[in-house]
Amino acid sequence: MQALQSFLDGQVLLIDKSMEWTSFDASNKIRGLIKVKKVGHAGTLDPLATGLLIICTGKFTKKINEYMGMEKEYIGTITLGATTPTFDLESNPENFTSMDHLTESDILAAAKKFEGDILQYPPQHSAIKKNGERLYISARKGITVEVEPRAVKIQSFSIEKIELPIVYFKVVCATGTYIRSLANDFGAALGVGGYMSSLRRTRIGDFKVEDAKTITQFEEEIKLLRASLEGETDTQL
Repeated sequence: MQALQSFLDGQVLLIDKSMEWTSFDASNKIRGLIKVKKVGHAGTLDPLATGLLIICTGKFTKKINEYMGMEKEYIGTITLGATTPTFDLESNPENFTSMDHLTESDILAAAKKFEGDILQYPPQHSAIKKNGERLYISARKGITVEVEPRAVKIQSFSIEKIELPIVYFKVVCATGTYIRSLANDFGAALGVGGYMSSLRRTRIGDFKVEDAKTITQFEEEIKLLRASLEGETDTQL
């Protein structure tokens, strides 16, 4: 069956990515469902993160950079009192530290330090290239690569709830921000270490995750659409 013309002409699909799916997995799955070669996502979500993923098809892939530059909103949790090499749960917690001295005011005050224009070091386990090799490849070899800090803008970093060792947060930030690095730096600022233990992207610009479909929901819609089109063809015959 030929590609559905509307996807070839170009659409913006809002997908609620599940945990353990990569952004590439989601794009590739949709490419196979709609039979259109030009499919791309506007902003990577790590495999352990869930939430809003913008996927463009056909001629709308030209808009990917526009969507990537939009403000983003996340909710999630930071677990204090330990660190991980990847700054999240893709690696095991280590360097456990007591948090007995921490108070709510300490935590709230530390969060305020990360609002505005800040410098942030990308995680060693990231896809950034240095000397032609992605950092995560070097990290897997046990090699630490020196990287320059990057200027990022965090409009707000609010603490929604505290249930130590877990801190619930909401972040609104500009493109290029690593929430994993924010979690690591936040723990370091408190002197106890910290890592991102969950993350969900809830908004990109004016696009909201409440309006998104899961891959399973999208697949069911495409199956129904194809069945409808096949039925129309049979009727015409």
